[in-house]
Amino acid sequence: MARDYYEVLGVSRGANKDEIKQAFRRLAREWHPDVNKSPEAHTKFQEINEAYQVLSDDDQRSRYDRFGQAGVGSTGGFSATGFPGFDEIFEEFFGAAFGGRSARRRGPRPGQDRRVEVTITFEESIFGTEKTVEFERLDTCTVCGGNGAEPGTTLIRCPECSGAGEIRRPQQTLLGTMISVQTCPRCQGKGEVVQTPCHNCRGAGRLRNPVSLNIHIPPGVREGLQIQIRGEGDSGDMNAPKGNLYAVVHVQEHEYFKRKDNDVILDISINVAQAALGDRIFVPTVEGEHELVIPAGTQTGKVFRLRGKGVPRLRSDGSNSGRGDQLVYISVEVPTRLSEEQRRLFEELANTFSHEITPQRNGKGFFDRVMDFFAGEQP
Repeated sequence: MARDYYEVLGVSRGANKDEIKQAFRRLAREWHPDVNKSPEAHTKFQEINEAYQVLSDDDQRSRYDRFGQAGVGSTGGFSATGFPGFDEIFEEFFGAAFGGRSARRRGPRPGQDRRVEVTITFEESIFGTEKTVEFERLDTCTVCGGNGAEPGTTLIRCPECSGAGEIRRPQQTLLGTMISVQTCPRCQGKGEVVQTPCHNCRGAGRLRNPVSLNIHIPPGVREGLQIQIRGEGDSGDMNAPKGNLYAVVHVQEHEYFKRKDNDVILDISINVAQAALGDRIFVPTVEGEHELVIPAGTQTGKVFRLRGKGVPRLRSDGSNSGRGDQLVYISVEVPTRLSEEQRRLFEELANTFSHEITPQRNGKGFFDRVMDFFAGEQP
């Protein structure tokens, strides 16, 4: 079984992109087969690269967080061309090139993603709901159109890099002369700079604005699930795509319902008379009360299954495929305080039973059934 991608890179599930990138850079230098000649280097680096490919991409990471490797269709992390060269990794992370290889000129940067927290009730997690979220994001300046220049003025060639978008410097090393290629710090790789900044955004090209957005919460969501709303994040540079909005769902605890996978769990107590004689009772479900027949002789630990009264099964595309069940766990409540009449009746009843102790035969007792439940076995 494949290891957890976060474990492979040695980062937490809440790690940001910089932390993921730094972890990959450190491990790549250690395990790349061009550098590490140990027998396990090939497999180890393949695992590291696969983890980085998924966790560094917002869309793939979101699907992985929700559905594991089934959500990203893991293929082993490599195409038929094999490993990237060590110089390619060095160039990507350190901004340098070997043998005159040029760094890519940075184009317009896409917008950053935004994240909001959404709290819903237990019932809303079952049936779905609509929620309005409020957050702030960077939107394109409507005055300059996003280029940062005052209307009527134009951008000029960057004097730092002469419009190349990169700075190239020769360096003497033990391996000979190497060309260091770095993104121009003044124009950030664009090759142009603002001469007269826009009065509205002060040359930034974007402004921070409050946003109110209505989002759909599908039936069957669980605690911690992230819902992606495409194109509702920050605006990018000129003509670059917008980032996405990720709504992290938090489900409030219910007074008496619990959830296990796609089943709803309910614990109820019945008295000894109901357990011995049987009864018809009404139990709560997420859809209202449901009649339940308690057979005579019901014991503590008995489980009744109400078909189709559980949680909708949520698919990766947001649709549903059927529902789970509601499991009703029975506990027989022994009274601790009796009236004189109740005590008299119990004493009369006790005289009709044998007082011998009968050990249980090997099999599933109440304690065994409880342990099975927590181990994930269905009753």
